[in-house]
Amino acid sequence: MKSKDIKSSGGHITRREALKAAGASMLTLGLGGLPGSLISASSKKPNIIFILSDDHRWDAMSCMGHPVVKTPAMDRLAREGVLFENAFVTTSLCGPSRASFLTGQYAHNHGVKNNLLPWNDQNVTFLELLKKEGYTTGFIGKWHMPGKLPKLRGVDRFVTFTASGGQGIYFDCPMIVDGIPVPSRKKYITDELTDYAIEFTRENREGPFCLYLSHKAVHFPFSPPENLEELYRDSDLHLPPEADPWVTLTNGNFYPGTLQSYYRKYLASVTALDRSIGKVLEELDSLGLADNTIVIYAGDNGHFFGEHHMFDKRWPYEESIRIPFLVRYPGHVKNPGRKVGQMVLNIDLAPTLIDLAGIDIPSSMDGKSFLPILKNNSAPWRNAWLYEYYRDYSYSIPDTFAVRTERYKYIEFGNNRRPELYDLAIDPGETKNIYPTTLGKTETNRLRKMLRNLKKGEAE
Repeated sequence: MKSKDIKSSGGHITRREALKAAGASMLTLGLGGLPGSLISASSKKPNIIFILSDDHRWDAMSCMGHPVVKTPAMDRLAREGVLFENAFVTTSLCGPSRASFLTGQYAHNHGVKNNLLPWNDQNVTFLELLKKEGYTTGFIGKWHMPGKLPKLRGVDRFVTFTASGGQGIYFDCPMIVDGIPVPSRKKYITDELTDYAIEFTRENREGPFCLYLSHKAVHFPFSPPENLEELYRDSDLHLPPEADPWVTLTNGNFYPGTLQSYYRKYLASVTALDRSIGKVLEELDSLGLADNTIVIYAGDNGHFFGEHHMFDKRWPYEESIRIPFLVRYPGHVKNPGRKVGQMVLNIDLAPTLIDLAGIDIPSSMDGKSFLPILKNNSAPWRNAWLYEYYRDYSYSIPDTFAVRTERYKYIEFGNNRRPELYDLAIDPGETKNIYPTTLGKTETNRLRKMLRNLKKGEAE
């Protein structure tokens, strides 16, 4: 919702003026009498917890019908909130995606185009904007953008790590707390970060607070804690038919071990992450904060496990660009437990949180607030969006630009590779490139124009 005005019978009033009027009437109306997003802009601002994981595929949750992995905490978020079935990242790579979550911008605007270009300290994050509105803010976990650690304006607690080039390590990872190096307190990094998150929540229970909890898990090498190492040892993994056990050693990959062995560890790491989410939810329950805390869970990109004969991410296919996205806000999500199909993006997080707090959404943000969807499944929404990938040396994937609509995906590459076009309605696995077909030529003309407009910043 980029519009800064709210219609009234007498003309226009600003959002801030509307909020003041709503606050004055609350004594007689109560929260139930407030329309639209004004519910979330009451005098008691909601707490916010955003949990971000690494390389978690959209379908690797039991609430998505995955045949193996068990994720009861994520299932709880879906059952008590909304599950976005069509959530995506605008760049399928850690650094650019994380910067997009923080700023609400595409990579070409925030500048972190790949894992080599550094964060610009002039970038404005939603944490900074919330701090100005009275929030206590915390960033806990993986930063993983090139260069030195940033000067995050408006962040009261900054807990992160720089080990292994900012990737962190799964076991005994040294931490940096508000600029001071400290040893790890817990052996497993997911537990370590969860403890810091729970401490932050307890210390700021009076609210309002905003916590950005960013996990290393479930990034390669997919290391679960010792007590879960054998969790899925005997499970039928249901890998795709084209999955080659040795794809980990082909197509430029050099990951010793079979695809199956990595996938078992990956699923066990997802379950370990899920348990940590469960601890955060239990803490909110015990502190009596659950009803006034919005919890959002997402992944920074997906991962291939044999699809398209690939291992890793970066390519613009569904397994790479599609992410889990769960939102729970008790009492404010209409008909909890529903799944929605609108195409929500990582760039939509920041404007949504700003909107939730009753703040005008900056025009510099490329995303949209999805609060209307939380209230109404049929809320109007985007019908197309831009995917961009800028070459990340030394990987061989070229610059890539694509337009993804509800039915089609059209892809252009920055080398001599032929464009690709897929009809996702009949080919969700993107196995048949219809670009050279008669239908493809017709659709290409339309989609190519759409892609050009999106690259110029023109909404579809």
